[in-house]
Amino acid sequence: MTNPVVAIVGRPNVGKSTIFNRIVGERISIVEDVPGVTRDRIYSSAEWLNHKFYLIDTGGIDIGDEPLLVQIRQQAEIAIDEADVIIFMVNGRDGVTAADEEVAKILHRSNKPVVLAVNKIDNPEMRDLIYDFYALGFGDPYPISGSHGTGLGDLLDAVARHFPKRGQEEYEEDVIKFCLIGRPNVGKSSLVNAILGEERVIVSDIAGTTRDAVDTTFVREGQEYVIIDTAGMRKRGKIYESTEKYSVLRALKAIERSDVVLVVLNAEEGIIEQDKKIAGYAHEAGRGVIIVVNKWDAIEKDDKTLIEFERKIRDHFPFLDYAPIIFVSAKTKQRLHKLLPLVRMVSENHAMRVQTNVLNEVIMDAVAMNPTPTHNGRRLKIYYMTQVAVKPPTFVVFVNDPELMHFSYERFLENRIRDAFGFEGTPIKIIARPRK
Repeated sequence: MTNPVVAIVGRPNVGKSTIFNRIVGERISIVEDVPGVTRDRIYSSAEWLNHKFYLIDTGGIDIGDEPLLVQIRQQAEIAIDEADVIIFMVNGRDGVTAADEEVAKILHRSNKPVVLAVNKIDNPEMRDLIYDFYALGFGDPYPISGSHGTGLGDLLDAVARHFPKRGQEEYEEDVIKFCLIGRPNVGKSSLVNAILGEERVIVSDIAGTTRDAVDTTFVREGQEYVIIDTAGMRKRGKIYESTEKYSVLRALKAIERSDVVLVVLNAEEGIIEQDKKIAGYAHEAGRGVIIVVNKWDAIEKDDKTLIEFERKIRDHFPFLDYAPIIFVSAKTKQRLHKLLPLVRMVSENHAMRVQTNVLNEVIMDAVAMNPTPTHNGRRLKIYYMTQVAVKPPTFVVFVNDPELMHFSYERFLENRIRDAFGFEGTPIKIIARPRK
């Protein structure tokens, strides 16, 4: 199951960004006492009492017809569509305004769970201000203070009560789940159709036409796969923006449910900064990664083109040096027959276990070849290593003092593990712990 999504919604200047920052624990949103300063929805991961969730900070909703306010209302409506639970925030000092009532109408139509938060209740004497807000029809209002951080625990308790119960896994353990991520118009939907061999996903040349997550299960050479594509028609004819921020949460949710992530690049346009950000989500999530260069048929090539493009990828994505690269064309089906075997190999590596005795033979040989470093006259001592998890493969190395484990030596050990066991396509985590 994916983590639930919580959206903070309300008219401008009620303190949504301040509360967002309080909950996620860092100043991600711009906080400024000017209505409408939060123009785009901003996403972050958050956690409350072992409940992990995504939090969306929206621009305000207002009943005016100014272009900015119309835009903010549209973005808030998108956030409402994406959310499992909505925090409806109002300003306790202003009382119920016409704009609050307009927001309430939108929320009542959404049929989503709504928790009403009355902000700027900065001291106990102000609690009486919350009673007017019962008229909005969302049950008990929760008094909070963004400036002091009070009341957030009760608010988040109420939000968490609406989270879906954690159930069993959606698919069997041996099913390989993979997704395609990338900026708009790199050809993700065309690739899905080419892999499946049928027109299962709407394909358009207009960037941003893919809207919802769609799972497609299929079997190839006896192996069952689930392809998770952020695909679908626009909801209810609304105008959805095709900016980077729209695709972020969709990509995060798809990555979270996948074993392997295909980072899709557009050969015609080359590599841009947004590609690196999107690829970083897959790496940080610890998923297996394949870099797929699509539209390879569309560029003029000589005998050096592929090598040069591969070099550029390695230069721009040094954190994905473990990821295989494949050059394909959804249009001509070039090399597509190699894609699923590559997905299968990376999935197997992502779930690979290494026996402790074999692992330690490799580590001891590595230490003999390149002795451990010293710091302030003290030398790092490695006693043994063991694998503690898969997906991604995670190793604990027991040492005399974890502070002596320099990142460069950790990198050396990772490279020796990769030389010995492969692990192509999957990140590796190494954790140094003191021997008790």
